[in-house]
Amino acid sequence: MSNINPKQTTLKEAISFEGVGLHTGAKVKVTLCPAEAYHGYKFQRTDLPEQPVIEADCDLVTDTSRGTTLEKNGASISTVEHVLAALVGSEVDNALIQIDGPEMPIMDGSSIAFMEGIRKVGIEEFEEEKDFFEIPYNIHFQDEENQVEIIAMPVNDYRLTVMVDYNSPVLGTQHASMTHIGDFATEIAPCRTFCFLHELEYLLKNNLIKGGDLNNAIVVVDKKVDQDELDRLAKIFNKESVEVKKDGILNNLELRFSNEPARHKLLDMVGDLALIGMPIKGQIMAARPGHASNVAFAKKIKQVIKKEMRRKQEGRPQYDPNVKPLYATKDIIKMLPHAHPFLLVDKIMEISDNHVVGIKNITYDQPFFDGHFPGDPIMPGVLQIEAMAQAGGILVLSTVEDPENYATYFMKIDNTKFKDKVVPGDTLIMKLELMEPVRRGICKMKGRAWVGEKLVCESELMAQIAKIK
Repeated sequence: MSNINPKQTTLKEAISFEGVGLHTGAKVKVTLCPAEAYHGYKFQRTDLPEQPVIEADCDLVTDTSRGTTLEKNGASISTVEHVLAALVGSEVDNALIQIDGPEMPIMDGSSIAFMEGIRKVGIEEFEEEKDFFEIPYNIHFQDEENQVEIIAMPVNDYRLTVMVDYNSPVLGTQHASMTHIGDFATEIAPCRTFCFLHELEYLLKNNLIKGGDLNNAIVVVDKKVDQDELDRLAKIFNKESVEVKKDGILNNLELRFSNEPARHKLLDMVGDLALIGMPIKGQIMAARPGHASNVAFAKKIKQVIKKEMRRKQEGRPQYDPNVKPLYATKDIIKMLPHAHPFLLVDKIMEISDNHVVGIKNITYDQPFFDGHFPGDPIMPGVLQIEAMAQAGGILVLSTVEDPENYATYFMKIDNTKFKDKVVPGDTLIMKLELMEPVRRGICKMKGRAWVGEKLVCESELMAQIAKIK
């Protein structure tokens, strides 16, 4: 059972924060404002003419080199991941994020300040329910060059597991997990960003962390450092002195968790995946993720969402061969007066009062392939119609107590179209829907058949069931 609140939410009142952007050094004020249901997350640049709004959308990401940057019509907002993670972790679905500068304030390098602010003002619940996207099947992402692997799997909750491995003797391999969204506030939100000393030196040299002050990042020392370098760092960050601890961490901060870097990577992922545009249910496992891969994976999930929406609009059923069928072949044989080689339905996956979904696996050993274009075997169109009719017959016969004593007879076939070939190796997914109630044993059905996402055949069928004499 899911632990996620099924209702949409927003903030009870606005809450403001002030700070500096890590990379720009700009002082900014950000205000999280309540928003209506179905608003989602949007940023508003209040310092720019016309105060443009930028949706939290992975398709608007323009840079992932040092955080996640969104841009629309020339207006941009950087380092959005920490505040988005806080909103997701607080189960706030709708918010307008107003900011008077180009970059979100870094705060202490984590999401905890935003979380505490949200907790302070409270959450308002709407009557409207959340529109979840439930991961329908395993979704894979791989970036071989950076050795990144991510997979999303179906589960009735929101869970993440992250593994980081930087080939660093200091960090080693670290794992972090969030088993449900309730873990975020205490286990993930306090975890701060981190960088390696060699990265810090590069950023300083190129004037790219104007807002860094050693209070908002864990610095991992992955090389030998002399005292002159430590003295220089101390001077840059207004510290009396800095030193390297035994565990290879600069003594600017105490670790909040032994695996804080891995937990922060999980935090980043929660924030970046908010750019999908809707809450998801699924288990996500990621190896060596970063902002670029997170956003690429978000885009991949968004494409699956669009595909699934088209499928639902088309009425195309989702077939998962790992799901146990309602009726297997042995059950179907008892219901239909057909036998091999003329039984053309292998499984029934769904059945209701007005529809049925049946499966036919097309194998090369089907007897009709011997004579129907043996050099280029194609399933005859009339047999596709027959397969749909048999699936429809199961729908109608399921309404009688003794289906084995009935047969289904064609009366009429209308508006038939064959749109693509069906060949060995295909799986025919058939959906039959009643066009009107069954009267006097006569039924009229709309039948469609798909191979994958392709509609290969459709027809309107009229048939009658009658007792076998």
